[in-house]
Amino acid sequence: MAIATLALYHSLVFVWYIFVTYSISLVRAEDRPSEVFLYGRQWKYLTVLNLVLQAVFYGISFLADVLRLIKKLPSVKYIISCRDLLFSVLAFPLSTFVFMSFWVLYTYNRELVYPKSLDGIIPMWLNHAMHTIVLPLALLEIFATPHRYPPKKKGLILLGFVSVAYLSWVLWIYSVTGEWVYPLFTFFSPVGLAAFFCSSIVLIVWIYNIGEFLNRMIWACVS
Repeated sequence: MAIATLALYHSLVFVWYIFVTYSISLVRAEDRPSEVFLYGRQWKYLTVLNLVLQAVFYGISFLADVLRLIKKLPSVKYIISCRDLLFSVLAFPLSTFVFMSFWVLYTYNRELVYPKSLDGIIPMWLNHAMHTIVLPLALLEIFATPHRYPPKKKGLILLGFVSVAYLSWVLWIYSVTGEWVYPLFTFFSPVGLAAFFCSSIVLIVWIYNIGEFLNRMIWACVS
């Protein structure tokens, strides 16, 4: 993809994620179900954190494209390395994890992750913007431009650190409020919850490896 075309694409997706994140902030406090957006507000939900992450990633990607267009080589190498690290370790794994975990649990029992009471507050398009479109955009990014993955050990350590940090945030919220971020967790014993958390980390590590494999296979064929 030509750099100018890539810059246009990244700018449009950046604006899209800013718009979606802003749209969530417009949900009025008095309209929210009692169990939603209390302690930690929307920042306790992985879905919302992922939207912010995607906005940051596409903003950095757009900046890298612009610097390549104006031939600012010393700066662009650093920005591209940040872009690639962010995509490989966080942007692709989290988008895919959000899509997979949400729709599997929603199909099984939506009350576990997205209570029906939200239907009258969050429009369907916004639900799909948060939980569906994130995956096609992440996959399209792999096809749009190659990304240099970090050494496997470094990548997995960074991914593991972020995963543990979010789980610690979830546990902290429970310790303060006595309420779980996701209703699903109320059905687990402490051992079952630990097993679920470990399974989630295993899944996101698998997704990381899939992203690395796709990036390598697609761009090996092109080159």
